[in-house]
Amino acid sequence: MKQTKKQFKYFSLAQYKQEQDYLQKMHRNGWKLTHISCLSVYHFEKCTPEDVVYQLDFQTEVMDQSEYIQMFQDCGWEYLLDCVGYSYFRKPVAEMDGPEEIFCDDESRLDMMRRIYKKRMVPLIIMFFCCIVPQLLRTIANAKESSLDRSLSILFVVAFMLYIVSFVTFGIQFFQYKRGIKRG
Repeated sequence: MKQTKKQFKYFSLAQYKQEQDYLQKMHRNGWKLTHISCLSVYHFEKCTPEDVVYQLDFQTEVMDQSEYIQMFQDCGWEYLLDCVGYSYFRKPVAEMDGPEEIFCDDESRLDMMRRIYKKRMVPLIIMFFCCIVPQLLRTIANAKESSLDRSLSILFVVAFMLYIVSFVTFGIQFFQYKRGIKRG
């Protein structure tokens, strides 16, 4: 039987909970996370099926990395890896005294969402308005009947739509989460 597995799985910036659930399900099925390579390819190693909670934290400006990791290890969390600003931790449910998370309150979770917004979405918005939109308008205005011009127009329209979908998706998730905290 194969001892390693790779899976492509895409999660948006705000879907960290869904990613945590996915990793927990994989571990329950006997596949523990070993690393994540570019383009959202998850690498797993065969293991004994176990209920293990995975948690993600988004930090780009942390204290000394070793102190940051030690802080979580002192609470029983195993540090796994860092990938595009996220730090991955896991802990067996058997070692927990009830439900545990690396965040102690909703405000800490909301703070993480704000960090994601500032570090990931703001640069995308700047790039969108400074590069994608002007290039799209220029390409459409100068479009001739050549296949290259049509292809470029289509490429920039697709890029424009992907950015819009990303912004709307993140915005909806962010504001739903924020509203949920205020209600709860």
